[in-house]
Amino acid sequence: MTKRVFTAFKPTGHLTLGNLLGAIVPAVRLQDEADCVYAVADLHALTIKHDPERLRANTREAATLLLACGLDRSLLYIQSQVPAHTELAYLLESTAHYGEMRRMIQFKEKSAAQEEVRLSLLTYPALMAADILLHRVDVVPVGEDQRQHVELTRDLALRFNRLYGEVFTVPEAVHPRVAARIMDLSDPTSKMGKSDGSAAGTVYLLDRPDDIRRKVMRAVTDSGTEVRHDPVGKPGVSNLLALLAACSDRPVESFSYGSYGALKRDVAEAVVERLRPVQERYAELSADQAELSRLLSDGAALATRRTAGLLAEARQAIGLP
Repeated sequence: MTKRVFTAFKPTGHLTLGNLLGAIVPAVRLQDEADCVYAVADLHALTIKHDPERLRANTREAATLLLACGLDRSLLYIQSQVPAHTELAYLLESTAHYGEMRRMIQFKEKSAAQEEVRLSLLTYPALMAADILLHRVDVVPVGEDQRQHVELTRDLALRFNRLYGEVFTVPEAVHPRVAARIMDLSDPTSKMGKSDGSAAGTVYLLDRPDDIRRKVMRAVTDSGTEVRHDPVGKPGVSNLLALLAACSDRPVESFSYGSYGALKRDVAEAVVERLRPVQERYAELSADQAELSRLLSDGAALATRRTAGLLAEARQAIGLP
């Protein structure tokens, strides 16, 4: 039996090359072996101070890029366009305990850095649980930083089933080997990401070719002149080699260079070529906004139909009309 898999992408910034190689490429490949559901989790972006117009723009950009990258053979939609997410989230909030929400590591870390903490930052793990449970998901691919959230999802599903009847499929967390872990070009000890990296060291999926070349050519290297893959001793060069390997689908060991300059030039061209089809498809999708809106609306409508039965069961079980 084909397993159902759920993954959400939060539009808190522009998608990066690190997002593509580390998360999107594995998601594209997974479509060949699983029933995949993908959502742009714009509701999750409301847990911190944000600009409404920028959030709308980032959400649409992210959805368009995910389609352009190849997530067009699965159900893909914008989370806020399916009201079942928020309704089920409240039912799960009514099943959760304050103590377990307060103990979530991300809440502790993010709230400690803010003077004013939004209540949604405390409760959004219930929304994450609703995202997963709505689709009767079997498997959730997660990184180490999200393991606790899937454990909470399992706890809430089991508790709800015990208290009110068997409604939810209890999902399994899987921790797949990351296809490529790409680090910031300006600081190879930090991950390249929407919120983790620096602007100078982050390659965004919609960067122009000349901007990509400039960022790569200015990438931090290491002392000495030897080009070898040694993440501890030579993190800068190792990051460039890993990037070249990921963009050209070759093992790191297959490359041999006598200078940093030659390596950087090849990395820059490999990145430009890797992003070229994504950018071309993005331009095609963006050129017809009416068709793009139809695609996203169709995804939301299908998600609404798919999840209606589960939501009705949960409402009935917990005691609502």
